Amino acid sequence: MENGTQVKVWDPVVRTFHWVLVGSFLVAFVTEDDFLTLHSWAGYTIGAALLLRLVWGFIGTQHARFSDFITSPSTAFRYAKDAILLRARRYIGHNPAGGLMIIALMVSLLITTFTGIALYGAAEQAGPMAATFAGASGFWEDALEEVHEFFANFTLLLVVIHVAGVVWESLVHRENLVRSMINGFKRAS
Repeated sequence: MENGTQVKVWDPVVRTFHWVLVGSFLVAFVTEDDFLTLHSWAGYTIGAALLLRLVWGFIGTQHARFSDFITSPSTAFRYAKDAILLRARRYIGHNPAGGLMIIALMVSLLITTFTGIALYGAAEQAGPMAATFAGASGFWEDALEEVHEFFANFTLLLVVIHVAGVVWESLVHRENLVRSMINGFKRAS
């Protein structure tokens, strides 16, 4: 698996998932109310990508598996503190803070996607949950919209924190983490 001083870390499923998620979230966030069909399809793409990633988290390659990077929140916060103080150890796969961020992003996106599909059913009487929300009161439409918008904005906040963490870790450990998510390789040591 080694290529000189490089080691293959991110498989094609993880990398494709990552960039499809980036693009789909950007499209969904930017289109919001103005282009409902495009917004909906971006949301469906996010939902499908998340389902694939959930499965891949159990059966995928070593660094794709949840068991490789899920730690306790206290371990993740300790790692984040060490990273800020420039004394964090380098990980080949996701570090503990990165692992926690992945779970937080996935949960937030799952809630955003589910409430978006439900809102589409309630407000537009369309999509896979249209029958479930047929004749729903305005209360449900308003509640779903509030929760959907909250988690979309919360996801954006998580994305900003994630990108800041990637930039910080890239500088601290002197490696281009964005490039590794494109080509799949990281420095072996």
